[in-house]
Amino acid sequence: MLTEWGNQVRRMEPLAPRTQLRLGGPAQAFMEPTSVEQLLSVLRRCHESHIPVRVLGSGTNLLVRDEGVPGLVLMLNQPAFTDVQVHGRSVKAGGGATLSALIAAAAQRSLTGLEALVGIPGTVGGALRCNAGSRAGSVYQSLKRLEVTDLRGQAVTLTADEIAPDSLASEDLIVLQAEFELDPDDAADILKRLRKLWIHKKSQQPFSYQRSARLFKKPRNLDVERMLEEAGVHELRVGGARLSERNLNYCVVEDEATARDVLHLIEQVKRTVAEKLGQTLSLYLTIW
Repeated sequence: MLTEWGNQVRRMEPLAPRTQLRLGGPAQAFMEPTSVEQLLSVLRRCHESHIPVRVLGSGTNLLVRDEGVPGLVLMLNQPAFTDVQVHGRSVKAGGGATLSALIAAAAQRSLTGLEALVGIPGTVGGALRCNAGSRAGSVYQSLKRLEVTDLRGQAVTLTADEIAPDSLASEDLIVLQAEFELDPDDAADILKRLRKLWIHKKSQQPFSYQRSARLFKKPRNLDVERMLEEAGVHELRVGGARLSERNLNYCVVEDEATARDVLHLIEQVKRTVAEKLGQTLSLYLTIW
């Protein structure tokens, strides 16, 4: 499989260490492209050969099944995909850049508009795919332009008006670069907002040393955490997987946990909420 790229393509690469939950089996093939051109070439080859492709970001909201992942897993962690550049009010970030690097670059240039994303782990591409944000705002609110590719290796540039927040995931588009247009502001005021939002965000998440992941999307006009409390799912546990005491919408796993434990826990929570509240929960967690 993909022999033309030699040792750049690694076989049966462990994926668990690259995810926040640290669970699951290996990738059949794994590669870290070094340029956009190489990425597009690999995608075209996989499309021609009917090889399934997935893109791994920071692994913060990903569960890999115990059986592992067939096909090729790509990780866009090389400089070609992680660079962040600031020109005037414009900030350009590769799809593999971390949200924290993007926010820091903007704040250092006294640019506001990204503070709502502070405390959210992950990459720019991952944030755009899952429409990351908070009550203070979304990753899309300052977005100006996107460079993306489909899984056939066909790259295109889209303006913000041409992008629906859920289209990246539904159309299997990979973010190559995102451009944000921000507003100038006082650096001290930006820092003050970042600190306040960061403290609030961290107070609602599991402890940083825990292996955890957010489970469900927020239903329209409903509070998912309150729904889970009303459904009484506090004590649910499967093997080494349980719900966080700080936020029931997060799963926390222990050393003996398996990916199967998490999947069974999710099903128990969804069934309980459906039976007691008549509500259907949709997954925020990505499952491979």
